[in-house]
Amino acid sequence: MDGGKKAERPHGDVAEEDPDRQHALLDEDDGNDKAPRRSKRVASLDVFRGLTVALMILVDGAGGEWPVIGHAPWNGCNLADFVMPFFLFIVGMAIPLSLKRIPDRGRAVRRVVIRTLKLLFWGILLQGGYSHAPDKLTYGVDMKHVRWGGILQRIALAYLVVAVLEIVTKDAKIQDRSSSGFSIFRMYFSQWIVACCILVIYLSLVYGIYVPDWEFRVQNTDSTNYGKVLTVVCGTRGNLSPPCNAVGYIDRKILGINHMYQRPAWRRHRACTDDSPHEGPFRSDAPAWCVAPFEPEGILSSFSAVLSTIIGVHYGHVLVHMKSHTDRLKQWVTMGITLLVIGIILHFSHAIPLNKQLYTFSYICVTAGAAGVVFSILYFLVDILNLHYVFAPLRWIGMNAMLVYVMAAEGIFEGFLNGWYYEGTNNTLVMCQDRNASIGFFSSVRGSNQHIHALQVYWVRKHVFVKVWHSTRVGILLYVLFAQILFWALVSGVLHRARIYWKL
Repeated sequence: MDGGKKAERPHGDVAEEDPDRQHALLDEDDGNDKAPRRSKRVASLDVFRGLTVALMILVDGAGGEWPVIGHAPWNGCNLADFVMPFFLFIVGMAIPLSLKRIPDRGRAVRRVVIRTLKLLFWGILLQGGYSHAPDKLTYGVDMKHVRWGGILQRIALAYLVVAVLEIVTKDAKIQDRSSSGFSIFRMYFSQWIVACCILVIYLSLVYGIYVPDWEFRVQNTDSTNYGKVLTVVCGTRGNLSPPCNAVGYIDRKILGINHMYQRPAWRRHRACTDDSPHEGPFRSDAPAWCVAPFEPEGILSSFSAVLSTIIGVHYGHVLVHMKSHTDRLKQWVTMGITLLVIGIILHFSHAIPLNKQLYTFSYICVTAGAAGVVFSILYFLVDILNLHYVFAPLRWIGMNAMLVYVMAAEGIFEGFLNGWYYEGTNNTLVMCQDRNASIGFFSSVRGSNQHIHALQVYWVRKHVFVKVWHSTRVGILLYVLFAQILFWALVSGVLHRARIYWKL
């Protein structure tokens, strides 16, 4: 994004690549799946990006009511746990496409660094605590408690590492060579060596670092222990439990406990609440760590997350070097299924559990494998069968992903609406005026959503969706699907027609 929205050239006839460059071409096959005839943008990558943004909106808006949609409290993998790896996979796929037309390595590195800084800036601004949208009409953050981790920050770091790796290791002589079988693995063998080194270092630290006892001061003003210093007993090594893992230990030492996420998913762990997997009142015998911070986008887990991006880069290499739809799909589907099988075996054999918070190796395999299979299906439907109209709403979101992410997933648009009020802040465009009535109506809502719905109920959500279906869960789900995802798909479609795109 260069200071905001800007008009760009139409997307219809160019290949997917870095949003700052829209003229790298890829060949489309003819009917016999052999000879390329014309250039065409890989629309399925836009659709996949749009699907991932839509999933993020869905899990943020309805995850509290539907546990299978929200993040797993600790081990396991729910729908929300696929969002981050999908983003990293997409970023990886775009890297070979964006860099193949920039032969000057110095120029390419400058572009990568500038884009990384933009991602870090927006990540800290939106998730670091500065923005209080949509619920509060205030902004600003105490630098003693700013959160350094976040979605865009992790994407920025993974993008920087993998893009620089691609620049350093790529050979201009092989960029346009047609390839088949496992030759692409051999072409970029050095990248897989780096990936193996990352995995070995990650596993060595996770299972080798000694985690001592630690203390923290309760920052949550709603807690009965607010202001107290609590102690968590560990004194262990190679532990993957919530309080005593090396991932959290490294973040506490380097980031500082005040700069970590204050409401981690483990608050819904069965050891913390009887309402698990919902968030609810803590058990009387809940351990101290239940109210402690934990950074799900921390240092060591982000280091491991680079592997998801490297796998995405391989899919991008296949797209660049192979010209046959059949050959591409064979490579993608085979690798995707293989990764899925490896991850599932590791999890159910209790060797390495699926865990998004720790970004374990089994989690990498399952989510990257799922990303590969989903993308392959979309590629077949959109770029081979040409079902563009069916997936047009998702494609529009994908072409304006940053706009939808900021306005919908981060609640900036709702915060803007909430900023308009009459006489007092209790009478805003989106807040229910009868606070007592709203509290009674949503008394069945669980956990953090109960607080949000009670104090800031959206009129449309309540009267158009929830009351019509006589169900809070169904009403909220339909509200997110239609009033948020579909709404922003239509907005993105209008912007697409006007050739307006907000990019980094």
